[in-house]
Amino acid sequence: MNLRIQLFGEVCAWRDNEPVRLGPAQQRAVFALLVLAGGRPLSRDALVSALWGDDPPRHAANVIQTYIMHLRRSLDPERVARAPSGVLTRSGDGYLLRLVDDEVDVLRFRRLVAVAREAHRSGGHDACAAAAEEALRLWQATPVADVPLLASHPLVAALVEERWAVVAWFADAALCRGTPGDALAVVEEGVAARTLDEPLHGWPIRLYAALGRRADALGCYERLRRRLVDELGVDPTPQLRELRHAVLSDEAPRRVPAARSLPPDASPAGPSHQVPRQLPAPPQLFTGRAMELADLGKIHDASTVVITAIDGMAGVGKTALAVHAAHQMVDRYPDGQLFIDLHGYTDGVAPVEPGEALDQMLRALGMAGDRIPANLDQRAGLYRSRLADQRMVIVLDNAATESQVTPLLPGAPGCVVLVTSRRRLAGLDHTHTLSLDTLPLPDAITLLRQTAGESRLFGQSPDVAAELVELCGRLPLAIRIAAARLRSHPTWTLDHLVQRLRDERHRLVELEAGRRSVTAALDLSYRDLSDDLRRGYRLVGLHPGPDIDAYAAAALLDGTLREGGRVLEQLLEAHLLQEPAPGRYRFHDLTRAHAAHTATRDETEHSRRMALDGLLGYYRHTAAAAMDAAYPYEREHRPRVPPARTPSPTLPHPAAALGWLDSELPNQLATARHAVEHGRPAHLLHVSAILHRHLRTRGRLHAAETLQQQALSTARATGDQAAELDALTGLGHVHRLQGRYDHAIDHYQQALELAPTIGHQTAELDALAGLGQVHLLQCRYEQATDHLERALRLAPTMSHHPGRTAGAERPRRSPPRPGQVWASQRPPPAGAAPGTRHRPPQCRADRTGRPRRNPPGAGSFRASHRLLLAGAAPRPRSWTPPRRAAGADRPRRYSPGTGPVPAGHRALPTAARHRPAMRPSHLAVRSMARTRPTTARNR
Repeated sequence: MNLRIQLFGEVCAWRDNEPVRLGPAQQRAVFALLVLAGGRPLSRDALVSALWGDDPPRHAANVIQTYIMHLRRSLDPERVARAPSGVLTRSGDGYLLRLVDDEVDVLRFRRLVAVAREAHRSGGHDACAAAAEEALRLWQATPVADVPLLASHPLVAALVEERWAVVAWFADAALCRGTPGDALAVVEEGVAARTLDEPLHGWPIRLYAALGRRADALGCYERLRRRLVDELGVDPTPQLRELRHAVLSDEAPRRVPAARSLPPDASPAGPSHQVPRQLPAPPQLFTGRAMELADLGKIHDASTVVITAIDGMAGVGKTALAVHAAHQMVDRYPDGQLFIDLHGYTDGVAPVEPGEALDQMLRALGMAGDRIPANLDQRAGLYRSRLADQRMVIVLDNAATESQVTPLLPGAPGCVVLVTSRRRLAGLDHTHTLSLDTLPLPDAITLLRQTAGESRLFGQSPDVAAELVELCGRLPLAIRIAAARLRSHPTWTLDHLVQRLRDERHRLVELEAGRRSVTAALDLSYRDLSDDLRRGYRLVGLHPGPDIDAYAAAALLDGTLREGGRVLEQLLEAHLLQEPAPGRYRFHDLTRAHAAHTATRDETEHSRRMALDGLLGYYRHTAAAAMDAAYPYEREHRPRVPPARTPSPTLPHPAAALGWLDSELPNQLATARHAVEHGRPAHLLHVSAILHRHLRTRGRLHAAETLQQQALSTARATGDQAAELDALTGLGHVHRLQGRYDHAIDHYQQALELAPTIGHQTAELDALAGLGQVHLLQCRYEQATDHLERALRLAPTMSHHPGRTAGAERPRRSPPRPGQVWASQRPPPAGAAPGTRHRPPQCRADRTGRPRRNPPGAGSFRASHRLLLAGAAPRPRSWTPPRRAAGADRPRRYSPGTGPVPAGHRALPTAARHRPAMRPSHLAVRSMARTRPTTARNR
């Protein structure tokens, strides 16, 4: 049996690689205490005291015994009943858990701590550093994080103190070995966790001083001093004050690295003498980025300086990728590794000047301080000289601009430089660019599992985990923060955290854990912008749609097209926007929330309203212009809208108009919904009337239904009966095309009841025609005939256009204005036969939106009625009558007055021909419905 146990993070155990069920929190606490005892017996009283303190329950001993019984069953399931356990045994008045040190993370940690302690005492700095580094790598999270009642237990507290002791030994060994950068990351993490630990704060001061980073050393001291004064009312200890004095006087506050002890005119003899190894430790739980690492691994050219600029938004993992890749390159660059944080985006820290950065790097290369020139150009020249015959990996992290980076680049081939920045450093010549995107979904879920703990997600639905990382925008920083919140709240489930993150207004607030915060990371990028660009970021953040182009940006900014495009491009360079397609820009979900928050915080209500009005006006005007170009024959039936304040695209032909309508449709729907939510209902009603034909023509029936349903609710809320009538008939048409006939009839009936009350004959006619078609499609011939006959009686009273088919798109506004005549009412053309009625060819849109001619005779209410009475339907273009066999009977006729049945149509059954109560038109409707295909084209 192989029993593996984890206490760092959540309490977990695996038996032969299968998870062991450890039970409820108190039972897990008993198990954790037995593990922390390290194979020594733990009394029952100690367990009771740990679980309940000074006020245990009456049957506490029985409860402990029950927990032990369940743990034995889980840990040793093959044990015979009543046989003694070989894993969890009784020892006097307590219990003992038999463990193998290599299979328990905390026991491996303690063994390494003992090795590091002994090496530190004997002066074995290499052995001490190796053991300490491995021990700290095991410390992935706070011990027993899911059992908060043990947080202050002496066994757990002793384990935490051992960690900080190891950090101090590691820092001391790094100083003695001349590699202070090796310990800097863990020491910085330590002082962040123990903000008032004065002995621990002395180590980063020593390390910074050894690296030549005097400003950082003094800053660390000053932050601690302010915290001590503010919270405790005391000053730092004399030892810390002496360290500060040593830094100010440029003296070594601790053991001097070997390079600093060289004579002024000496130089290192080679890699064996002084090899700088400043790379931070490889990032723990590094996940994914296989393609990016492969690309970085291929970039190797001994004939030139290889420079790779890694850019991306805040929290996307640029530094982690650079450090991970740099460690993989170490074998190819044996002369050492340089690492410097340029603090381009560090809260409360000014960006490192190139001269200061050169000073630090020259010192790391073994130059004495008095040998470093004061002039920037001279420092850069000396730096390039020292690297001329070296093969090194250089990581310039967190750069702000190209001018900050350029002096730090080697001049001769042999080195590789990795630069990370939130901006695209396009000004760097001969540079490979690698722009990081968010993690793919599988890698994002893997990162969540690794950081939250496999046991934390055990038994959870994969769909919930996927939704959680999607709510985090698949941003590594946000995923790590969400995992940290899960670890710090043992009672939380994934579902609970997902519910909290679904609220977009408070999502950024939820993504905070300790010093890590998505908001703080984005604030640094925002504050780095110019004033004009900050305003652009805020106003563009008001856009409610999924993406934006330069025209929409100009509308929000109330500026020119050039100004709108410039703002979008600069925000893209700062990685505050993404460009999924040429000319189309979008926010990351979390960046969008941040932009909207800053707009609410920093923009006045008036400026936000003006920006949104400009955007709505632009979309409304351009949509109307595009519909006029794509569907010109319905222009007079759409509402007229005022021109936009800002530029609109030119749409010279129907194809361009249709392309614009299709690309901007998601934005149109989003802005319409947003307009209603922000007190602008008229915009939604206009958009629904303008776009309805396009949505139906393109087959976007779900979008049409949603938009018309919103228009109906808005019209009823505002008391706009004309708009309500438009929405009812529109919904009837959509449901008819969807085959949802009951819903279509309901909306048509509501329209019929409302139309006479406001005198809207056009809508009444449209509803009657729609009802006729729906009943016809359902083989309800009598109802179909009744509604179509009512429509025919109504049409002449309103001078209805004779070219409209029953159930075709109704005119959305009144018939011709005074002085206008329909085309069919104009005089016949020259040469027409006397007495001939001129009927111009009618048009309707095909599925692409281009006009096409209707088949003759299929265009008017009267023609439709004649077809019903005659029992004949318009023949499809591809229809050909079947050949009649010689001697076959001619087609039967209906009752007198109905006309002949077209060839190829079935005659009515005998029973149908002898129904005197059924009108001839009903029989014709039935025959037409049976013989004519009921496809979407015929509908």
